[in-house]
Amino acid sequence: MSTSHQSVCNDRDCPFHGSLRIRGRILEGVVIKSRANKMVVVEREYLHYVPKYMRYERRRSRIHAHNPPCINAKVGDRVKIAECRPISKTVSFVVIEKREGEGVV
Repeated sequence: MSTSHQSVCNDRDCPFHGSLRIRGRILEGVVIKSRANKMVVVEREYLHYVPKYMRYERRRSRIHAHNPPCINAKVGDRVKIAECRPISKTVSFVVIEKREGEGVV
């Protein structure tokens, strides 16, 4: 994890400056929405094997993630997200870093 954060963060749900612990899965994806306060929607593409046709199909899933102010991911950013305790009804992931290179929107 990179800890080069720009702004001061006093968010209690920040894994670096608050008390939020990360555990479980770590995934990568592209931010496609960031309208809500401190929350982004990350879309990740993956391949799923179909045994009947012995081929792979492309699938995608959207994951809601907490966006700490010190990271502040925007639409189009490629991010790494980590699983944490449930923060709200739909949010159980937190953005832990912005990856180098642009994502596809």
